[in-house]
Amino acid sequence: MEPRSQSTAGNAAEFTWRHDDVFGRIASHYDLLCDVFSLGIHRLWKRRVARRIASEDWANLLDGATGTGDIILRVLARQMAVGRSIVASDVSPKMLAIAQRRLAAHKETVKLEQLDAEAMPSVADGSVDAYSISLCLKICNRGRVLDEAFRILRPGGRLIILEASNIPWKPLHWAYLSYMSICMPALGWLATGGDSSAYTYLLRGIREFPTAEVLAVEIREHGFDDVAFERQSLGIVAIHTARKPGARRGA
Repeated sequence: MEPRSQSTAGNAAEFTWRHDDVFGRIASHYDLLCDVFSLGIHRLWKRRVARRIASEDWANLLDGATGTGDIILRVLARQMAVGRSIVASDVSPKMLAIAQRRLAAHKETVKLEQLDAEAMPSVADGSVDAYSISLCLKICNRGRVLDEAFRILRPGGRLIILEASNIPWKPLHWAYLSYMSICMPALGWLATGGDSSAYTYLLRGIREFPTAEVLAVEIREHGFDDVAFERQSLGIVAIHTARKPGARRGA
């Protein structure tokens, strides 16, 4: 089954990891940066998306852009059915090295792989029950990521996304962006010892990322059904869910 549409959804941050290994450079500071930029609220978002991922019906999950493994640790902390397996992937070897240390106690359940969410030729068509990706679409070509998610999911497979969104009340959204524009450069510079690129891409991605409503439309344009989203923290981020059309084998 092919996506019904090849939309031109692009890279909100205008970031290309092949040209700038910024996330490799900040890997050891990444969790600190998340705390600093979100004032710790990212922990609540990750807990909620982990609960959603764990509640879905899947035997095997691929988590794209897993970073330091924070969300997968939270998924594993929930009631896990016997026989479930997880592939935690990221394009950054340094991020994966941290995730590997953090997930070492779960090596029977979790396999770590270096994969680019925009192109995963080693993952077979229709081989995955559920695909999750969190806080990464803003720095990827999201059209390519959605195409890959659609390709690797089995019919009936579930897509779960946690990503930047919009606060519907425009004055408050403007105030939030103003806060981020002022604080992110200063705090990012301090947290990374002067690496300005560590915050430039993230700030641009937050500013330019589409609204929750527009992202939902893009997900549908890439062939998914049952598209829904739920804003978190007034709309700073949203959890999006969708299903690849068709019935799962054995369902």
